[in-house]
Amino acid sequence: MTNTLITAHNLDVLSTMPSSTVDVVLTSPPYFRQREYDHETPHEIGNEATQEEYMHSLLAVFRECVRVLKPTGAIVINLGDKYLDGSLALLPYKFAIQATDLFDVKLINNITWTKLNPTPRQDKRKLVQSSEPFFLFVKDSARYYFDQDAFMEHLDALKATNRAKPTNGLGKKYFDLLDESSLSAEEKSNARRELTSVIEEVKTGAIEGFRMKIRGLHAQPFGGQEGGRKIHIERDGFTIIRILGKTMKKDVIESPVEAIKGNPHPAVYPLYVVQQLIKLLCPEDGTVLDPFCGSGTTCVAAKMLGRNYIGIDISPKYIEYAEERLNAVQKRELELFL
Repeated sequence: MTNTLITAHNLDVLSTMPSSTVDVVLTSPPYFRQREYDHETPHEIGNEATQEEYMHSLLAVFRECVRVLKPTGAIVINLGDKYLDGSLALLPYKFAIQATDLFDVKLINNITWTKLNPTPRQDKRKLVQSSEPFFLFVKDSARYYFDQDAFMEHLDALKATNRAKPTNGLGKKYFDLLDESSLSAEEKSNARRELTSVIEEVKTGAIEGFRMKIRGLHAQPFGGQEGGRKIHIERDGFTIIRILGKTMKKDVIESPVEAIKGNPHPAVYPLYVVQQLIKLLCPEDGTVLDPFCGSGTTCVAAKMLGRNYIGIDISPKYIEYAEERLNAVQKRELELFL
C-alpha cells in the first residue's frame, strides 16, 4: 500500500490496514462548515450539521490512526477554528482534549503555524486570525522518534555561517568580576581555571559562547529555584552556562499561506511546514500517512524527503491532482526544497 494514493472514504481504507505499521500520520482534516471542498462528495467530513457530529467524525478517524501507528510513531493534526454565534468555537482545542481523554496518546506539543500572509477579514471588530495549531500526539512519550537536529536545520547552518567568534578580550569581564567577588582564594582559582577552559572551547568552535554566574554578584539561576546550577553556585561559588550554538527549536513555525496555480483544492497547508515536521518525526525509511490527503502536499513532501507515503481522499478530483504533483517531483526540485 505504500507510495500510493487511494480514492475512498478513509475509514474504509484504514480499517483494512494492519496495526502498528505507520511511522507518522500527518494531516489536515476539512475544517467545520468552512467550505464544501468538492460538490461531488457532499457527505465528506466538515459538512456535519453540528460541531458534536463533526467531532465524532474526526475522532472515529483518529481512533484508526492511533491503531495503525507504530509505538515509536507520531500523529500531527492541523485544524482551524470557526466563529459560531459570534464566538470562536475553539474546535481544535476541543478535539485535542477529547483525543487525549478517549485514546491512549500523549499531546507532546501544540505547534503554532504563524501565517505571514493571512487572509484579510472585513470584520472591523475582530483581529485577523494569523495562526493555526498543529497538534503533535504520540503513543509512548519515552519512545517516539524525534530528530530535533533535523527540524529547522537550515537555521542552524545560517547561524553558523553568520556567527563570528570573537577572541579579543573574551571572558575579561568575568575575570574582573572574580577579582571583585567575595569568593575564597581556592574558589577563585578554580573559577579562573574553568573560565580559561571554556574560553578555549569558544575559540576552537566547540561552543558558540557562554555565561558565568558568580555567588554574591549575580541573581540565582531561574529565579533561585532548586536545581543543578544553584547547587554549583552554592558549592563552588560559580557556575558556567555553555551556549551550544544551535537554534532553539521552538514550537512556532512561520510560513506564508501557499497558493498553487491550477490547484482545485481550496485549502492547502504549506509544503515548508510539512517538510519540517516530517524531518522531525519520520525516520528516513519510514512511512507517512495522510488520511485526508487533498491536493497531496503531505505525500509530495514525503516523496521529496525520501520517505514512503500513503494518501487517502474521498474526492477523485483531488486524488488526480495529487498524482500530477507527485509525478512532477524530480531530484532537481528536491534540492530546491531541502
